Amino acid sequence: MSAVLQALRRHAAERPRATAIIGGDSALDYAGLAERVLAVASTLLAGRTRRCGLLLDNGIGWAVCDLAARWTRTPLVPIPTFFSPQQLAHVIASSGIDTLITDRPLAELETIRREEIGGLIGQRAACLRLQPARSAVLPGRTAKVTYTSGTTGAAKGVCLADAATDRVAQSLLEVSQGSAEDRHLCLLPLATLLENIAGIDVPILAGAATCIPSLAEVGLGGSSQLDTMAMLTAIEKYAPTSIVTVPQTLAGLLFAISQAGRQPQQLRLVAVGGAPIAPALLQQAERLAVPVYQGYGLSELSSVVAFNGPGANRLGSVGKPLPHADLRFAADGEILAKGAVLEGYVGGAAAQTTDGYWPTGDIGHLDEDGYLHLDGRKTNMFITAFGRNVAPEWVESELTARPAIAQAAVFGEARPFNAAVLVPRNAAFTAAVEADLRKVNDSLPDYARVGRWIVADEAFSPLNGMATPNGRLRRDAIFARYRTRLERLYEGEAVHVS
Repeated sequence: MSAVLQALRRHAAERPRATAIIGGDSALDYAGLAERVLAVASTLLAGRTRRCGLLLDNGIGWAVCDLAARWTRTPLVPIPTFFSPQQLAHVIASSGIDTLITDRPLAELETIRREEIGGLIGQRAACLRLQPARSAVLPGRTAKVTYTSGTTGAAKGVCLADAATDRVAQSLLEVSQGSAEDRHLCLLPLATLLENIAGIDVPILAGAATCIPSLAEVGLGGSSQLDTMAMLTAIEKYAPTSIVTVPQTLAGLLFAISQAGRQPQQLRLVAVGGAPIAPALLQQAERLAVPVYQGYGLSELSSVVAFNGPGANRLGSVGKPLPHADLRFAADGEILAKGAVLEGYVGGAAAQTTDGYWPTGDIGHLDEDGYLHLDGRKTNMFITAFGRNVAPEWVESELTARPAIAQAAVFGEARPFNAAVLVPRNAAFTAAVEADLRKVNDSLPDYARVGRWIVADEAFSPLNGMATPNGRLRRDAIFARYRTRLERLYEGEAVHVS
């Protein structure tokens, strides 16, 4: 039995009336949570579920179903609610889901082959029996399949064992100095592996409470729509001690805090990860007395690998390796990690590692005190016409730390200067974008500066295929869409910023 389930059983026996989960206007104590988990587990067993898909909005039901699948040792496939019908069909077909628990209107699921509708899980979620298109192969001890598109290609299922996610959760609990007095608020979709572990597993291990309101209540819509004032209101309502964010969400939240003129006093830990973050954004958080701690990880390593924490926080680093993680570096600087490596991919063989170390694809180094620093993606690094290596994430993080620039994609392979596709925070503020670009250029060495730029037609998001769910850019897709306009920049048909 997983460490999380053991902790749930222990708290239900020793602290049955301690609050476990708060969602909207309802709550469960640890005894009630254990009871609900067993009830849903019975439904899964009665239906002879082999693979369970979970397509639910954030809420108590999400956590209950997740834990019930672990209880029955049924591989669980969390599905983001913003996935398109084509993405949903791909996930179901590739992973061989035969039971789908969902709160989606059934009219939205007409294209899914299903035999019958089973009993309800709670009041809003239906349990659907599906007819899998084929029997997908899941390697090893797969307990959870998290779908990630990475930076290119179609979504692929990363297969993880309970033991691996348990190790990550236990490490995060230790480094974050968590306790039963904590209260976590889920701001990201629970289908996101990071929030799944930080929002369910870590609080249960600690015997703490977790707040899981709907995504709409915390200001999230679709994959990238964000109402920062609604998010701040939710933080003030639930009074959490910890939250998890991604850089763009953090930037919006810090803006809302500065506009409101009030900082949530109870927050002791704001974890940020998923994509590169500019030092200027961390400095802004420090000025506003928001306790932000940067981390680093990837799905293939069961989420978090390194994390800054209370008492051990170095600006510009992504923290020290977690207690379970062991790092070494390839000759070219690529980070190799082991400790909670994936079992493999859906439909594929077991994960291939070298002495147990997984190649992350990220270039980095440890400083003299053991803090990990990221220098860019191995495959994203480009070489200018002058022979200088540029990590685009570095430049992009500096650009998006400015108030007028929401997103940026930088290119410059074999070119005399770098070019950027920019998404302004307000489309009418082109002059402000140019002013911010000049300020960033003033802080960069000449080879890293952006010489010319264009404004994107729309934000980069999973819906248009130009970003992954955790906010990483899909550079090939962005370049393909804007290639003609980018090439014209080198003919002089654009604004030049020096």
